[in-house]
Amino acid sequence: MSESTTDFSTIGLLGFGTMGAGIAHVLASSGRKVIVLDTDQDRLEAGSASVTAFLDDGIARGTVTDEDKTAVLARIITTTHVADLAGVDAVIESVTENTEVKTVLLREVAAVVGEQIPLLTNTSALSVTELAAALPNPARVAGLHFSNPAPIQRTVEVVPALQTDGDLIERLVALVDTLAEKVAVVVKDLPGFLVNSLLLPYLNDVIAEYDDGLATAEDIDVALELGLGYKIGPLKMLDTVGLDAHLHASEAAYAATLDSRYAPPPLLRRMVAAGRLGDKNGHGFRTGQPTEENN
Repeated sequence: MSESTTDFSTIGLLGFGTMGAGIAHVLASSGRKVIVLDTDQDRLEAGSASVTAFLDDGIARGTVTDEDKTAVLARIITTTHVADLAGVDAVIESVTENTEVKTVLLREVAAVVGEQIPLLTNTSALSVTELAAALPNPARVAGLHFSNPAPIQRTVEVVPALQTDGDLIERLVALVDTLAEKVAVVVKDLPGFLVNSLLLPYLNDVIAEYDDGLATAEDIDVALELGLGYKIGPLKMLDTVGLDAHLHASEAAYAATLDSRYAPPPLLRRMVAAGRLGDKNGHGFRTGQPTEENN
């Protein structure tokens, strides 16, 4: 594991859900101290359990040692108090895909950490420029988008808002370079950025074809994994990412562009409404029992 902490040696992380846990794992594995803020102790414990599960999987595969696990977990500090973020070198938010929720929380955090500390958003589809405009000193706001699952996916999108200081973008690219096997890609602040602007329509098309009865979920995934060389099939990917997360990202991209490619398919909406969210609760396209008959 990397021990480089050239910059941003202590990072505040907002949110300890699936993405937050993955980001915490990545940052702590680079030798950085991570102070994680969430709303209650149960969520913090669930996030810690997710990080532990990532590390245990690494031990089983021989890529992580018991000593690595102990060191990484020791670098992750959890809290429910915003005041505990005082003194961090940067803040990364990874909370729900809602501009108002992100803005309110980041304003509260900004009052604690000071005007020069970078405020970074892990949003996958919302406007970084709009978020920056609502925060004090918008020049220190940028996007730092990790793909899910963060410990496995290698691409990290660095997204300047129109207001972002150019020096901050250089520092963020350097930060990503210190994270094991991660590659920084600087992209424009457009809906979905680079990866999701292409990925969201692809996944939505697959959901629609599955709903039309093109093939079983298993056969769709096998065909794309073996036929196109993808590492993971689209429906398995959706279960991993979370159907609710994909729905929120699609809705945000569609609201910003009115491009029909981003419009969430009806089946996706029905599944989320039914509480079938994928791996996070054991019911999705490939997780648990079939959600609907594939006619």
